[in-house]
Amino acid sequence: MSAGNEVLDFIAVGRSSVDLYGEQLGGRLEDMGSFAKYLGGSPTNTTVGASRLGLNAGLVTRVGADHMGRFIHEQLVKERVDVRGVITDHARLTALVILGIRDRYSFPLVFYRENCADMALAETDVDSSWVGSAGAVLINGTHLSRPCVYAASLAAARCVKAKGGRVVFDVDYRPVLWGLTAPDRGEDRFIANEDVTRRLQEVLPLCDLIVGTEEELHILGGVTDTVAALKAVRQKSAALLVCKLGENGCVAFSGTIPERLDQGFVSSGFAIEVFNVLGAGDAFMAGFLRGWLRDEPLARCCEWGNACGAIVVSRHGCAPAMPTWIELQQFLTAGGRPFRLREDTHLEHVHWATTRAHAYDELTVLAFDHRSQFEDLLRETGAEAPRIAAFKALALRAVDFVAAGDKRFGVLVDGRYGFETLAVAADTPYWIGRPIELPNSRPLAFESSADVATELTTWPLGQVVKCLVFYHPDDEPELRERQERALLRLFDACRKTRHELLLEIILPQGMEVASDTVARAIRRMYAIGVWPDWWKLMPRNDAENWRQIDMAIRENDPLCRGVVLLGLSASEEDVIASFAVAAPFNIVKGFAVGRTIFHDVAREWLLNRIDDQAAIESLARKFSVLVEAWRRLRRAAQADGVRLAR
Repeated sequence: MSAGNEVLDFIAVGRSSVDLYGEQLGGRLEDMGSFAKYLGGSPTNTTVGASRLGLNAGLVTRVGADHMGRFIHEQLVKERVDVRGVITDHARLTALVILGIRDRYSFPLVFYRENCADMALAETDVDSSWVGSAGAVLINGTHLSRPCVYAASLAAARCVKAKGGRVVFDVDYRPVLWGLTAPDRGEDRFIANEDVTRRLQEVLPLCDLIVGTEEELHILGGVTDTVAALKAVRQKSAALLVCKLGENGCVAFSGTIPERLDQGFVSSGFAIEVFNVLGAGDAFMAGFLRGWLRDEPLARCCEWGNACGAIVVSRHGCAPAMPTWIELQQFLTAGGRPFRLREDTHLEHVHWATTRAHAYDELTVLAFDHRSQFEDLLRETGAEAPRIAAFKALALRAVDFVAAGDKRFGVLVDGRYGFETLAVAADTPYWIGRPIELPNSRPLAFESSADVATELTTWPLGQVVKCLVFYHPDDEPELRERQERALLRLFDACRKTRHELLLEIILPQGMEVASDTVARAIRRMYAIGVWPDWWKLMPRNDAENWRQIDMAIRENDPLCRGVVLLGLSASEEDVIASFAVAAPFNIVKGFAVGRTIFHDVAREWLLNRIDDQAAIESLARKFSVLVEAWRRLRRAAQADGVRLAR
């Protein structure tokens, strides 16, 4: 969320919903069997897009006191949208929209908005001091369709105008939301209606910028000829008028409307295959506002708007498809972009990496995702299998005791014995990793269905996929190729199911190890097209090893989250010694250590020599020793001015 003392560039007023996007393409909405859940609603999408482009954006809307309302609120906070104007309505449910992609011209959608929360927005919901402090307010045509939301939109516009700010109007015409079509015709874009035209025109004298498609300008002007519609709008407003032309770009008019559309300021579009038009207009608005609110030349405003729209039409979803500032610059400067833009693997990686939630300068993880090691302990102690799950629950409590809500902490927990612990961890703020590999497999195999993507669709999005692979760059070609094919399948599955990936590489015993061996393995992963969000790497008392690793990651993926160290069941003293070598390298963010901490405690607990509380305290103590050691060594390295990584 924006800081309280930040001046907001703009505040949007209006729709906020959950979009449920059909994941099957090219068919009827009736035939879609699974749906992806995204943030939605035109002004909400625009605030997300604008925030990703570096603007300070806020939102005035209502959400229900339900799971979907909490989802919207959490997503807005993650996107750094100011949520002081997001009101929880305890009497109504959050709005839903069901959407599908049938072909490049047909995008069926059904609005579930009967007595929904955001359409109950009222004038009293508008905090005049907060809204008035913004540089602009964005109002939306849909929210002029009901008296209460009309009053709220006008109140916000007048408030900003009175304080010297600007008013932006997104026509956003959906006939179904004005009650002009049957509920199953949500995709219809234009139906002429004098009452709608009259209502929309009431806001025109307040506006400084008006943006719409040709159809939207037709309803705004009251005629179906675009130039005539623009002239009708100009009679009521001196605003900058921008007409979106889809793949042909846009045309803008700052003064008198000429006789032909192409006599305005024309900005060409980008040659991109249309995959999904939904959300493209919201992206255009975000890109245009990034320039217009920062007083950039009109040509640049239009170019940024067109580029953002082109990027979004190539993707599934609306809000999640919005580009970031880094991504927009990459799109505009890189040559040779493919017509099917979603096949631009580098741009897609930049989008993924620059839209991840949270940034981690440090990550300290208690790893107790082990399965075979706990099974060994059962055989040694004679304990029953259910006790493994019980111990893992204690381990999470130990982490919580140490972390006390600090997001820099995390857990690695498996689904075989730790499923209940994963469920409890979901309610904590901690980083959560979960293993996918079959323990001790070489070549790599997965502990799941034959199709790893099918397995990952059952995992909550907050769980990071951890995969341990016993890999050496000098493996026999057949073994290496088999493992790499498995890793490529996993990486593809992670991206398609929206899960982060932590790749753990352990060099097989008995094979030659040099200072550059791990770095060579890392470079090979990037070369074949695997870009992990995290690396989990072996401890080494060799600074050159870390220098090589640092270079390999920075040269191939400067947006990588970083490296965490594993422990390999080493003694506490040896683990801390390995910390000292790695601490000067900022690419290393911390550790994910397990057996060094839990093994002896688990053995004593399974033998009933200590009780639950003693186990928690012992785990917490051992974990704290490593956390404090890591932080001490990191501070010492930074104090010495050693900054060998980014």
